[in-house]
Amino acid sequence: MEETLAQVAAHHQRRSLRSSLSESLGLPSNTLHSHHRSISSSSTSDMADLDNPSLSTTMQERLFSRLLTSILPTDFAITDNGLNDPRSNDTRPSFAITTMSHNFRRFNSRIGIVFIFQHKLLRLLSWKNPVHTASLGVVYGFICLDPYLLFALPPIIALLGILVPGFIARHPPPPPAPSSSAVSPGGQHASQAVYSAHGPAIAPPSEIKAVSEISKDFFRNLRDLQNTMDDFSNAHDLLIGAIGPPTNFSDEKLSSGVFLACLVGSVGMMISAHLLPWRIIFLIVGWMGLGAMHPGVREIMVDLHNEHLAPREKKAAGVADSWVHSDICLSTTREMREVEIFELQRRIGGGGQGEDFEYEGWLFSDLPYEPLSPARIAEEKPKGARFLEDVRPPQGWEWGEGKWSLDLGAEEWVADRCLGGVEVEGEGERWVFDWDNNGRGEWRRRRWVRGAAGKRGSRVGEGEYNKR
Repeated sequence: MEETLAQVAAHHQRRSLRSSLSESLGLPSNTLHSHHRSISSSSTSDMADLDNPSLSTTMQERLFSRLLTSILPTDFAITDNGLNDPRSNDTRPSFAITTMSHNFRRFNSRIGIVFIFQHKLLRLLSWKNPVHTASLGVVYGFICLDPYLLFALPPIIALLGILVPGFIARHPPPPPAPSSSAVSPGGQHASQAVYSAHGPAIAPPSEIKAVSEISKDFFRNLRDLQNTMDDFSNAHDLLIGAIGPPTNFSDEKLSSGVFLACLVGSVGMMISAHLLPWRIIFLIVGWMGLGAMHPGVREIMVDLHNEHLAPREKKAAGVADSWVHSDICLSTTREMREVEIFELQRRIGGGGQGEDFEYEGWLFSDLPYEPLSPARIAEEKPKGARFLEDVRPPQGWEWGEGKWSLDLGAEEWVADRCLGGVEVEGEGERWVFDWDNNGRGEWRRRRWVRGAAGKRGSRVGEGEYNKR
């Protein structure tokens, strides 16, 4: 009777927890209670439904999907940018909330081994066990002095880190004696008995399994994943903040100085790299880095930095900045280029032949729209601006002092583009007509040009024409 009451009380507690979750997430109550409607039917069957892993998984997927749906905008969609997107892959599934939640739970239940390795590596490098850290330094020294030992390192790690522990797990040592006075058959105390690897395996093999989603290890993985994401974000922002300004030419003189330093350094290394004792250099640098991670040494280095280096950092930065901004001279003349636009006119009728046809202005386009162009073959309409005054310069450019001028050298730009199926007007405004066996065709065009100057502080050469 007491066990039944305890089960009923636990069931009520879980139902109240699910109700609070549904209210906080905005879910209908039947979403969390669809597999057990009433306690009066059978408390035993309700408890069995509650412990069903498939139902628990479905509930978690619905909760996570509902949470992401409430966060993402209603018109949210992920579309690839075609060939310009290096991450586009038609063979991979597209984004889906249910797939994302399922894969995240699978990932988190299996990532624990990575975090265990990470914590052990951090303990090794931070001198938690000085003997282990010193041993790492000795191994690193042997590899630096004889780099061919690096190829022996993977099988040694497989032997000592995987195979030997796996064998010991299947052949565990004998259990300890029940008392200190117990004696083994060989005449030694059981606690001092020699370990023997003979005989059949007496224990199951050790396997790395995914942790349960309701276990403490699952939430430990969540904690470590949370902290790792924070560490990565902080390191990313710190690295971008340190490398970005000197290399992205926001300050062109500073980036030019970095460019010159890298150029001189690369040429110097190509000439003198074979003369440097790289084994000794890597050995000293590695040992110095490993020693600098010791807590005591780190405190001494911080004190020395604050006492000797920090007062001189501003002076050194001032000298470098003075060299960059006084000795590096950049051209202040803006780049000038010629922008072209094609005036397209369409035939509106006329009963004569050849020149008797009448044409009306259609639009100004950045393409000549010749008969063999892809747009004409695909039967697409030309695109452009209705009036010449509506044509805008490319992004990052602005119009120069001149106005639009008609290009009378039609033969030259027709030949440069290898246009086919056209006829160039011999005199006059040098229109370029469509031409076939029946004479002049439906469209004619001529070329206008205008000078444009690159804007100061912008990247030149980017963008397309802006047309209304």
